[in-house]
Amino acid sequence: MLSPKASATTRLIVRWTRFWNSYDLDELEALFMMDERVTYFSSEKQGLLRGPEALRRHHAGFGFVPGGKVSANALWLEQLAEDRLDRGTTLVTAIWCFRRASTPDIVQRGPLSAVLIRTPRGPRFAHMNFSTYSRNS
Repeated sequence: MLSPKASATTRLIVRWTRFWNSYDLDELEALFMMDERVTYFSSEKQGLLRGPEALRRHHAGFGFVPGGKVSANALWLEQLAEDRLDRGTTLVTAIWCFRRASTPDIVQRGPLSAVLIRTPRGPRFAHMNFSTYSRNS
């Protein structure tokens, strides 16, 4: 349960984790800047994604749908850290962990870094970067 005293940044990170576990494409606007400045590096696909439509297509490719769906896959974060860089910018780092229902004994892991900026509607992700550790790490 999230504390009522949790920061807006923490609430956004928790909402992003729920987004991944619910596959709800409708949540993009509540999580990310929705203009051409938003950028994203996936751990699954090469190249820089830029802009809201690229983010929408990318997540749809992973099975995200409007309204979400039930999935037995699970994503969570470990070693989460937040560093405020200035009054409107926060750097978030973590280790992302992902377990597919089809391979429950295998947990994918890798580093995550994200830049959040303050907007009139609260913090939003301006950039995310995912990498994947090799299975021998």
